[in-house]
Formats: sequence, structure tokens, C-alpha cells
Amino acid sequence: MGEAFRYCLNTGTIRGQGLGIVEEVDVAARAGYGAIEPWIESILAYRKAGGSLRDLRKRIADAGLKVPGAIGFGRWLADQKDRRKKGLAEARRDMDLVRQIGGTGLAAPPAGMVQRKGLDLRVAAERYRALLELGDKMGVVPQLEFWGVSKTLGHLSEVAHVAVETGHPKACLLCDVFHMFRGGSDFNGLKLLSGPAIAMFHMNDYPARPRREKQTDADRVYPGDGVAPLGQILRDLHNNGSRCWLSLELFNETYYSQPALKVAKTGLAKMKAVVRKALAGRRGPR
Repeated sequence: MGEAFRYCLNTGTIRGQGLGIVEEVDVAARAGYGAIEPWIESILAYRKAGGSLRDLRKRIADAGLKVPGAIGFGRWLADQKDRRKKGLAEARRDMDLVRQIGGTGLAAPPAGMVQRKGLDLRVAAERYRALLELGDKMGVVPQLEFWGVSKTLGHLSEVAHVAVETGHPKACLLCDVFHMFRGGSDFNGLKLLSGPAIAMFHMNDYPARPRREKQTDADRVYPGDGVAPLGQILRDLHNNGSRCWLSLELFNETYYSQPALKVAKTGLAKMKAVVRKALAGRRGPR
């Protein structure tokens, strides 16, 4: 029987080491991951330096890795029509990069809208649908992401509402343990989402201190090293039939000072440990 979940390395976890996409692929493969979630900026840097996307695609495939997602920041949600047009153009470029390296998904966060209050969620749904329709043409699925610090799309309930309102069959979510905590989303909300609703789940943990409102991305720690209810999260996902990618995403300066391979291996081992503990005695999704 296969794993209950699939494991991915978000390269933000080792971006502090300044390796570049080629070495990041090597680290993910050597550490034992099944996939890599690269940042668009690293793909652009590779291409700018003369790298071939065809060669990168082959390197990723030869390493036995998939690319179920990537991290970009196109401002597809912007209020201003010209900024939104530019944001969609950036998303098109990013999707093309992802497609060329064999990828299938792209994060769609509320970039540029962190301080915006009161956006009508039906309007957000129209804009996300436009992004999904662009994804249909490009062969890449945009995964609706929420940021806990954002005043627009900062909660699980908001992105769930937006995804439903699009009426698009490929609408899906990119969730994150830290962002759920930081934005005050109730983890019980995950019980209401079917397996296919979540394409990717960024895995991390958070400490008991400082208090929630004071924590930043840099406070993230390895899964199991903090106080997040990871057992509940994983059981709820499993019970709903999810086999989403669990993608390790950390921005911890302590980890950045360590060898990237050590960090990647440690993170994978800790993810698998919390999954085993959460699902002990279970035979498979209900």
C-alpha cells in the first residue's frame, strides 16, 4: 500500500542557502521527496543565466520528481484594471515556465492585496475564474492560496467561498498550516472540504510564543516541533479522501545556516513522523 500522502519540497525552505534551481532539484531528489515546488524567481534566474528549460525539465524527470506547483506572485486579484491585466500577463508567463519544466500547478495568492479591506468575494471569484480560464489554455492549474496576514483572502472560509463561486471544475485551494494559524482560521473548517478541494498543503509548525499576531514567516519550525494540531489536520484530510501533496515550506534563519540537504532530509523525516503518528492504525481513506 502506498503512502497516505505525497511529499514535496517547497524550495523556499532552502532558498537561504542560495543554491539555484539545479542544485535545489538535486537536494530534493537526494533527500527522498517525490516532488519539488520551485519559486518562479529561481526559474527566471536559471534561464537568464543561459539555462535551458528543456534541460531543466529532463533533469527534474530524471531525478524522479514531479512539479505539482510553483510559487509566483502575479497580481491577478488587483482592483485596478491595468494592474490586473499586468498581473494576468505575469501569471501567463509563470504558467508557461511551469509547463515547460513539466509542472501542473501554480500558487495564486492575494499578492498586492494584503492591506485591501472589504473586497466583495463574488468579485474575487470572478477574478479567480479568469485566472482558471487562463490556466485552461496554458495547461496549468492556479491553486487559490490565502495569506494569514492579508485583509483580503486571509482565511480558509474566504478562499473556500471564492473557489465555490467560480463554478469552475478545476478550482482548488493551496492551504498552509502557518497561514491558517496566523489568520485565525479554525482548523475544524478542513472537515468540510472534500479531498480534491485541496491541491497542495504547505507543511510547517509554529511555536507557542510569541503570540499569534506577532508571529512571522520566520517563526515557522519543522512539523512536530511546535504546537500546531497537525494530528487533527492530517486526520481530517485523510478522512475526506485527500492525497494532496504535503509541501515543506519554511523560512527559518536557523535552517538557512545549515546544509540544505540536512534541512531537506530532516523536514521530510519529520513530516513522515507526524503523518505516521496521526494515522496510526488506519488502513486508508474512508
